[in-house]
Amino acid sequence: MAQGRHVRTKKKCCKSGPRCKRCPAAMKKLEKRGLATRLGKRSYVVSLEAGKKDLKAARAR
Repeated sequence: MAQGRHVRTKKKCCKSGPRCKRCPAAMKKLEKRGLATRLGKRSYVVSLEAGKKDLKAARAR
């Protein structure tokens, strides 16, 4: 099991200004950068190495 914070995403992206913290699109960006691991269809583990700037960059539009 990966170390980090478990996040369960929403079903759909709400397309708000900066994406919300539970947005599936933001989690997919973090996964591509190697900062999150996908566990199931809608659940991820965000790595402890992911800093505030990384999370903010993933949420940016």
